[in-house]
Amino acid sequence: MKRLLILAAAAALLAHPALAGQAVTLKAETIDHDGIVTLGDLFDGAGAAGKTPLAARPGASVILDAAAVQAAARRAGLDWANAEGLRKIVVRGAASMGSAAPASAVAARGNVEVLTYARSLSAGEVVRPEDLIWARAAAAPNDAPRDADAVIGLAARRPLRAGAAVSSRDVSAPAVIKTGDMVTVVYRDGGISLSLQAKALGGAGIGETLSVQNLSSKKTLQAVATGPGEAAVGPAAEALKAAARQQYALR
Repeated sequence: MKRLLILAAAAALLAHPALAGQAVTLKAETIDHDGIVTLGDLFDGAGAAGKTPLAARPGASVILDAAAVQAAARRAGLDWANAEGLRKIVVRGAASMGSAAPASAVAARGNVEVLTYARSLSAGEVVRPEDLIWARAAAAPNDAPRDADAVIGLAARRPLRAGAAVSSRDVSAPAVIKTGDMVTVVYRDGGISLSLQAKALGGAGIGETLSVQNLSSKKTLQAVATGPGEAAVGPAAEALKAAARQQYALR
């Protein structure tokens, strides 16, 4: 009986290769050749599991969520530690890699790789990793982001068309205050703290300026959004605006 139990346990282990956790490493260049991204396109040492499909690549490149890739690899019996803490993996098509011509020559021909929208977005929609894709274009906007991280998590300022090149001016921090919202406006300076109730005359994300109307005096003043239904004026507002400008510049 004991021998049968041991054999059954061994058979179970062989039937579930995911438990073995074959260690793999992410390739220096993740390239897809046929429009279907597989584990073998991403990892060295994937073995037979390398044929496992992960996603379709409809354009010149596709952006994959690293956590989802890690989970899919685990299900296929592979163990990717992701020691670098990657959040996204960009997979490019072999054709988009082009020749070994210098970057200056490519730019001279007007054939540049830019970040584009994979689908159309409505004003206010938050940009997700799957909403972006790298593609070839005749020219890039002057403020084209170099990395998808610069726009992921931000909200569209206006309707954005699928296939259009991404511009930093397209997006802003997601709105935490909308037109017509009741807002608590706070003034703090040292040990002094005052607050009043106002009505938002426009929308704003954290760190952005908006006009609010004092409900008591009906006067309009400029405040900086600090959170849902909250805004600041005075020194705290100026510090928040400066921090927001610095964060934008770092993008």
